Amino acid sequence: MRDLAEKMTVKAGDVLKRLLGRGLMATINLSLSQDLAAELAKDFGYELKMVSFEDHALMEEQLAVKGGALTPRPPVVTIMGHVDHGKTTLLDAIRKSDVVATEHGGITQHIGAYTVRFKDRGITFLDTPGHEAFTLMRARGAQVTDIVVLVVAADDGVMPQTLEAISHAKAANVPLVVAINKIDKPDAKLDRVKKDLADHGLLVEDWGGDTVSAEISAKQKKGLDKLLENILAVADILRECKADASLPASGTVLEARLDKSRGPVATVLVQQGTLHIGDAFIAGTVSGKVRALFDDLGRRIKEATPSVPVEVLGLQGVPSPGDRFKVITEEWRARQIGAYRQQKQREEQLLKSSRLTLDQLFLKIQEGQVKELNIILKADVQGSIEALVKTLERLSNPQVKVRFVHTAAGAISETDVLLASSSNAIIIGFNVRPDQGARALAEKEGVDIRLHSVIYEVADEIKRAMEGLLEPTYQEAALGRAEVRNTFRVPKVGVVAGTYVLDGRMVRNADVRLLRDNVVVYQGKIVSLRRFKDDVNEVKSGYECGLAIGNFNDVKVGDIIEAFKIERVAPKEAVS
Repeated sequence: MRDLAEKMTVKAGDVLKRLLGRGLMATINLSLSQDLAAELAKDFGYELKMVSFEDHALMEEQLAVKGGALTPRPPVVTIMGHVDHGKTTLLDAIRKSDVVATEHGGITQHIGAYTVRFKDRGITFLDTPGHEAFTLMRARGAQVTDIVVLVVAADDGVMPQTLEAISHAKAANVPLVVAINKIDKPDAKLDRVKKDLADHGLLVEDWGGDTVSAEISAKQKKGLDKLLENILAVADILRECKADASLPASGTVLEARLDKSRGPVATVLVQQGTLHIGDAFIAGTVSGKVRALFDDLGRRIKEATPSVPVEVLGLQGVPSPGDRFKVITEEWRARQIGAYRQQKQREEQLLKSSRLTLDQLFLKIQEGQVKELNIILKADVQGSIEALVKTLERLSNPQVKVRFVHTAAGAISETDVLLASSSNAIIIGFNVRPDQGARALAEKEGVDIRLHSVIYEVADEIKRAMEGLLEPTYQEAALGRAEVRNTFRVPKVGVVAGTYVLDGRMVRNADVRLLRDNVVVYQGKIVSLRRFKDDVNEVKSGYECGLAIGNFNDVKVGDIIEAFKIERVAPKEAVS
């Protein structure tokens, strides 16, 4: 109560009087419930808003620091594409350093972040791995980037991981710049590559589309200036690449590891503000204080400005890739926020996963959380995919839209599960099954996988889910009526009514209501139905039968028993 009085800048005695007026004897150390505190605040003309400790601390941080003007920052670019299409060679050609020689088998084993200068402007590149095993890193790159450069080999064309990269970029709502690489090869087929891209929704400008492209040879360093010019042009037109360098730094953890000699080390992309040595910070659930900063060339630096990737030393633990990084003015407060987040993380781990499943759709739409159903479709052959896409797209209605995040032929892999996890999608497998790793990962991430072998079963299941998104309506359907003409008491069963079916039929386990003088006396279920001594499932009109109503024995001659069922009626908006 004392804290509430201080925040309202009123005397504690005045608050005590209000409590006394409510019949509550209290002292200034009384702990108030949220409802009582809100009522007291309203009495004094205040509106009470409850926030967590973490939110309050971050709010105080923001109020304590006044921001300056927004200034241009380098765009953050992610390199994506199929394995061995020349992503790392392209980045190597741009930054003029040998990375390929240090890689294992020519496959990038980590996310590298590098800043280059072009025409007095900076461009930050994130080099994401191209192999399927590192799809999670590629998805993380798409979430922090301004522009995606899609590298496609002119002699190979659009491949499975090219399509995955397109899906990741679209899911993150990031503009794409296509770099058609290896144009120096004798078997390069530019028109075929452009046609393949157009078939997957990327029509290049040369063909009248809006996808910016550049024809390059990373090995011979041809067309690189054109590519960089296109990147800057897209950044200026489609992305507002500006930041306030005067604020305390905030950004995203790209990767983190435990170094034997240096302890926990994190690669951080600064997105707002400026990071200095000595700054206290919080990164996910880990707090720390910056002891040293290293740039992409391994040189010690004193500060990092927006869009600059930097290696940070001084963490108390190893954060998770993708965690938010934020500088806090006081170190003790950063530790408190870290402890609070660790507690919340433990609590969340005890709860069930919040991933979307078909069974949860109706509840989600009632809460206004779902307006579209994201689907990842995997099938045995391409023909099945095309048929399923056409069938399922027709199920879209004004309330909920079916959206395909990714479609491909082949088994369900860990890549698909990771993409479903990041885009909150449901995986449908047609004549395919998830491998062991994908199954385990889906269970861990809470991703819903539905497996089918008949097309109409897929359509029916999605249709039922779509209808579940709309408010269902129910109506009663009459089954039949029977007149009670005699009653019998049977041991262990109770009173059995000897009836004559007037119309319709009597069905075992059907809902019934008993009418006496056209007044409903009881409503229940038929628990026993017999013709002579034989148990039957139903008795039709014009026949006699004996039936027992569950938990009800007050049956009299002349009563009418109505059998009915409750049917769910699909809304008019749903597809018939």
